[in-house]
Amino acid sequence: MRHKGRQKHTLMTVNGRIRVRRTRWQPVEGGSVTPIDPWLQETCETFTRGVIELACRLNRHQSGFQELAITLARAAGLKIGKETLRGLIEAEGRGALQQVRQGELRPGWQASDCRTKTGPTRVYFGCDGVKVPVITEAEKKARRTKVVEKRKRLRSQGRALAPLPSLSRGADGVYKEFRLVQYYSEDQKRRWISVSRGDHEAVGRLMKRDASRIRLEEADASIGIYDGSVWIDRQTEKQGLNLTGRGLDFWHLRDYAQNTRRALYGEEDEAGKQWLDTLMHTFKHEGYEAAWEQLTGLRATLRSPRKKKALDGLLHYMAERSHLINYPEFRANGWQIGSGPTEAQCGTTTDRIKGKGRRWNLDNALAVMTLEALAQSHEWTSYWNLN
Repeated sequence: MRHKGRQKHTLMTVNGRIRVRRTRWQPVEGGSVTPIDPWLQETCETFTRGVIELACRLNRHQSGFQELAITLARAAGLKIGKETLRGLIEAEGRGALQQVRQGELRPGWQASDCRTKTGPTRVYFGCDGVKVPVITEAEKKARRTKVVEKRKRLRSQGRALAPLPSLSRGADGVYKEFRLVQYYSEDQKRRWISVSRGDHEAVGRLMKRDASRIRLEEADASIGIYDGSVWIDRQTEKQGLNLTGRGLDFWHLRDYAQNTRRALYGEEDEAGKQWLDTLMHTFKHEGYEAAWEQLTGLRATLRSPRKKKALDGLLHYMAERSHLINYPEFRANGWQIGSGPTEAQCGTTTDRIKGKGRRWNLDNALAVMTLEALAQSHEWTSYWNLN
């Protein structure tokens, strides 16, 4: 091959920026080859995988990309602009999401690994929605106007600027609901969390996909425990999850009953508090039928239409979820009756997303949440070793 001289290349590593000169060669058939490029990981452009992982790791606990840039500079001596960091991290999240969708990245465990202290294997399933702050169409247009004005000033100073990318569409509201699907063991040492901004049907397919990947059918018991959202329960049936048991989160039921207590007795009435404690004890230890009789008996004594309406709301809520209110059975089998692990993940996976002044494009929010979901699934190291 013909020697084509040396070409300069700059690469940011975890040990700082390095500058190298690479020899280029021209084969007989034309084109050019730079043999050292694969070793330099030029596919990462000017950043090594170590730098990108470090940025993604630190980003999980920052309030913004400007703060991340300062942390990187102080902790590792790496000077990278906030917009560059934003692009690196969001691109990494989109890549990770694509690998999960294609099955290249899977849970490192299966249902048969989720053994309880007493011996049988048990897997829990949870699903919930969470609101995420997003950029509206109006906000996007306002931001673009500011950028255009700034670029005009820079051009007047003789600065050469690349063309602006086309303006993507914003959301029609300041918050959009994202949804989370989780499978986990009794001790939560094994977890697999997926996030989506799709509709109920899309999330239902996600439930089925992840159930297949962990071989949910091989567990001795598979328990669904989730809040009162009817669509979740319908999707478990539609997608054929064949759960051993399905339950309504005990604390969501208590919260609904709490609102009924306030309507019947007022905020601070001690009799009302005693009524609520007795009702929840009945739910937990005697079950749905006993609680229903207790409530219908109370209704017969009420004279106020307003109070009757409030109690009817609780009765309707119960009736629609009667097959999920089976706490005595759950307790007898040693199954959990609360969806706390799923509720906690809704907060954890969106911790970086939420906060004062934060607004996201839908796809970028999903990308950042995907990286956090990998960390919470205990698959962070596996992901970076794979890539």
